[in-house]
Amino acid sequence: MFKEKKDRKSNEMVVTPWEVSGTIDYKKLVKKFGTTLLSEKEISALDKYSEGNLHLLLRRGLFFSHRDFDWILKMLEKGVKFSLYTGRGPSGHTHLGHLVPWIFTKWLQDIFDVELYFQMTDDEKFLFSQKLSFQETRDFAYENAKDVMAVGFDPKKTHFIFDSQLTSTMYKIAVEVANRVTFSIAKAVFGFVNESNIGMIFYPSIQAMPCFLPSELKGSNVPILIPAAIDQDPYWRITRDVAPKLGYYKPAAIHCKFFPGLAEGGKMSASEPDSCIFTTDTPNNAKKKVMRSYTGGRATVEEQSELGGEPDKCNIYWYEYYLFEPDDNKVNEMRSNCLAGKLLCGQCKKILAEKVKQFVSDHQEKRSKFTDEMITKMIIKE
Repeated sequence: MFKEKKDRKSNEMVVTPWEVSGTIDYKKLVKKFGTTLLSEKEISALDKYSEGNLHLLLRRGLFFSHRDFDWILKMLEKGVKFSLYTGRGPSGHTHLGHLVPWIFTKWLQDIFDVELYFQMTDDEKFLFSQKLSFQETRDFAYENAKDVMAVGFDPKKTHFIFDSQLTSTMYKIAVEVANRVTFSIAKAVFGFVNESNIGMIFYPSIQAMPCFLPSELKGSNVPILIPAAIDQDPYWRITRDVAPKLGYYKPAAIHCKFFPGLAEGGKMSASEPDSCIFTTDTPNNAKKKVMRSYTGGRATVEEQSELGGEPDKCNIYWYEYYLFEPDDNKVNEMRSNCLAGKLLCGQCKKILAEKVKQFVSDHQEKRSKFTDEMITKMIIKE
C-alpha cells in the first residue's frame, strides 16, 4: 500500500496521516513539516478576543503550531471573518483523543461566532483501511457525528460534509484540485506506491475540497482555519500549493500535539482499546481503565517516598494538565507533591477516574439527544 517500512528502532519518530509512532519530538516535527510555533503574540491576541478566557488546551500548550494563523488574525482586524474546517475519519467509535481538538474548535466557534464545516471522510477509511466495508464507515460517520455535536457546537452554524454524499459542487472542486496535483507530488508527500489503489491517490483532492467549499457557497473568498492534530498537516501542504492556482485563499491551520493514551508511551489509539477512553464505554468501565493506566510512579511506596514520582512520564498527570484540571494552583500542587513523594499514584488515579467517569456520563447524555435524522439535516446538500 505504501513504501515498505524499514526496520525501525522502537522509539523512532514516525508521523504521517495514517501512522504515529515512536518518541515524538515536536520541535523536530515542526522543522520537518515547515510549520511555525505559536508565539506569545498569537496567544495574546486570542486571549484578547476571548476576554481573558484563554482555553486550557492553548494555555497549557497542547495547541502549539500553526500555518498562517497570524494572517487569520490580521484578516479579523480588517473585519473579515473566517470559517472553521476540521474532520474525522470514521473507522470506529470516538475516543477522548478525537474529542480534544473538537473541544478547542468549539471554543473558537464560540469566541469568533463563525461557521464550522466538519468533514466525515468515510471514503478515506474505506479506501485506506482495507478492513471495513463502505457501509461500515458510513455508519460510523453518523455515530461519530453525534459525538461531534455532543461537544456543544452551534447546530445552526455547523455543517457536515459526508464524502459518501458528495454534491456536484464538492466533486467539481475536488476535480479542479486533482487536475493540479501531479502523481509525483502526491507520491512524495504521501508515499504512494504501485500497489496503492487509485482511490487512495485521488483522495487527497477530496480532503482539500472543504477548504474551498465555503468560498463557492458564499460567492466570495472566505478565509479558512483548520484546527487539527499535526499528523494531518501533509494534506494542507498540497492544498496550500493549489489554492492560488484556483483563486482561493490558502487555508490556515492551528495544530495540536497528540493526546496521550493510557498505556506507556504513545498517543491514544483506537487500535489499542485499553489505551483509549471511548465515548461508548460505560462510565464505570472508563473509570476502571484509568485505574489500570500507566503512571510515572516508582516500583514501591518506599521508593516513591524517597525518590518522588516522575510526573513528566505520567499519563495521569498529563490528563489533568491538558484537560481535567483548569486550576493552575491545583495542578502545580499535584506536580510538586508528586516530585516530593508526598502523592501516591493510586491517589492520583482515584481523583482522575472520578472526573473521567463524570465526563463520559455527561457526554453520553448530550450525545443521546442527537438522532440520525438530525445529523442528516445538517449534511450539506446541493
